[in-house]
Amino acid sequence: MKKILIIVLKALGIILGIVALYVVLALLVPFIGVSAKDDGEKKEIPIYIYTNGVHTDIVMQVKNDLQDWSTKVPFSNTTSKRTDYQYIGIGWGDKGFYLDTPTWADLKFSTAFKAAFWLSESAMHCTYYSTMKEGEDCKMIMISRSQYKKLVEFVEAKFDRDKNGNFILIPTNAVYADNDAFYDAKGSYNFTYTCNTWTNDALKAAGQKAALWTATDFGIFRHYK
Repeated sequence: MKKILIIVLKALGIILGIVALYVVLALLVPFIGVSAKDDGEKKEIPIYIYTNGVHTDIVMQVKNDLQDWSTKVPFSNTTSKRTDYQYIGIGWGDKGFYLDTPTWADLKFSTAFKAAFWLSESAMHCTYYSTMKEGEDCKMIMISRSQYKKLVEFVEAKFDRDKNGNFILIPTNAVYADNDAFYDAKGSYNFTYTCNTWTNDALKAAGQKAALWTATDFGIFRHYK
């Protein structure tokens, strides 16, 4: 009995140690920044980073001469079906978090456990907007055409596709409003690679300022104050 107790206590100590190390790294590593890369081109295309307090998105123009997102993320897949939106926000994350946890108050232990340990699927959340307004939760970045192409390539690569190459819509009533929809995605969410880690990596792909690594939106936004 004493040996079993010692084993249990050691296991708990290891788990607590891992949690403590993760918290320390999650707080400190985001302060290590990755500098923006100047490709020498004119910075003429606006993008935004946006957070709802839980999930972060990369927000882009619905259409420009390089990309028309509405052909791949149809307006008709939103409840409103409006076709006059000017911007689209795209984020990657755990399907359970997205569909069951619109706010932290809705978080369930089962959802968090599955997400933390590679036990659930991922999804892309696509939200259309009429306008974008900068604030504490939204920052605009001007990027070049080449950087935009790299960003689009990075974002599109995370979508799952059907046999015809189309993004796969997730049929659900768990949308946040009448302007969004969910799509199947590649990869598994876990405590080392969160929705905010993906957004941070999207910025890196576009040659923009970012954290070396972050699990939180704070780690991204602190580099854009």
